[in-house]
Amino acid sequence: MKSSLITLIVAGALAASAASAETVIFAHGANAGNPRFVAAEKWAELFAACTGGAHTVNVAPSATMGDDVELLTSASAGVIQITANSQGAMSQIVPEIGLLGLPFLFADLPAAWAVLDGEVGEMLDARAQNAGLKVLGFWDNGIRHVSHTKKAVPTPADVAGMKIRTPPDNMTVAIFQALGASPAPLAFSELPTALQSGVFDGQENPLTNIYSSKIHEITPFITLTGHKYESTPVVAGLGWWSGLDAATQACALSATAEAGEMQRALSLEAETSLRPTMEAEGATFTETDRAAFVAATASVYDAYARDFPELVGALREAAGQ
Repeated sequence: MKSSLITLIVAGALAASAASAETVIFAHGANAGNPRFVAAEKWAELFAACTGGAHTVNVAPSATMGDDVELLTSASAGVIQITANSQGAMSQIVPEIGLLGLPFLFADLPAAWAVLDGEVGEMLDARAQNAGLKVLGFWDNGIRHVSHTKKAVPTPADVAGMKIRTPPDNMTVAIFQALGASPAPLAFSELPTALQSGVFDGQENPLTNIYSSKIHEITPFITLTGHKYESTPVVAGLGWWSGLDAATQACALSATAEAGEMQRALSLEAETSLRPTMEAEGATFTETDRAAFVAATASVYDAYARDFPELVGALREAAGQ
C-alpha cells in the first residue's frame, strides 16, 4: 500500500511539473533534411534539458506558422518565441543585416562565420533589439547559386533578361538588377509552384535549400555563381526574452551556439557532398566566369556605400577584400 501511495505521489508531482512547464514555440520555414530543420530539433532538445524541464519546445517547421516575414512579426508580438529566420526578411527590419549579402563579399563559409561571431554580429543584435527582437546567434544559409529551368548561365550576359525569384531582400534584387535580370521577391514556400507554372525562369539558393525542397527537379540547370552569402539569424521576441531569468537566457544562448555548430558543419558539408547526389538525380552543374560577375555587380557596392559607408568599409576589411 505504501509503495503504491509513493508511486501515486511521484506520478502526481511529475504531472504537475509537466503541466507547469512553459511551452516555447520555435518556428522556421525549412523542410526535413535541411540543416536548419535538423538544428531546430537539436535546439529544442538542448534547451529543454538545460532548463531542467521548466520549458518544453514545440518546433513548427516548413512555414506551418507563416513565412519568414510573418514569423518575425509573430516573434515580436509574442505569438511565437523563437524563429530561425532569413537574412532577407530580417533586413526589412534591420537594413544593415542585408550588407552581409554584398556580392562576392566572403571567400567561403568560415570567413563569413568569423565576421558574424564578432563585433558585426553584436552590432546587428543591438539594431534588432531596437526593433523588438533579440538575435541569439547566426546559423548558416549558405553561398547562393542560380538554377534555371532550361539553361546554364555562366556569364552575366546569360542572366540578362532572366525572370528570377529572389527572397524578400533588397540586396539580392539589386544584384540581379545589376546583372540585367528581372528579379521579383516571393516567399520560399511558394517557390516550387511559381517555378512549375512558369512565372519564373529560375531562382537562387544554396545547394542545401535547392535539394531539400526538390527545386533541382524543376530547375535542373545549376550554375555555381556563388554570388552572395546569407545567414540564418536565430531570433527571439524581445518581450519573451526580457522576461526570462539569467539562467534561462544562458540556456537559450548555449543551445543556439551548440546547435549552430552542428548546423554550420552540415551546411559546409552540403556545399561539396550534394553535387554528386544531385547530378545522379538529373541536375547539371556549370562553373562561371567569376571575374565577369564581380565586375558586373561592382555598382551594388557603390550604391550601398553611399548609405552605409562605414559598415561597408568595415565588412570589406573584415572579409579581407
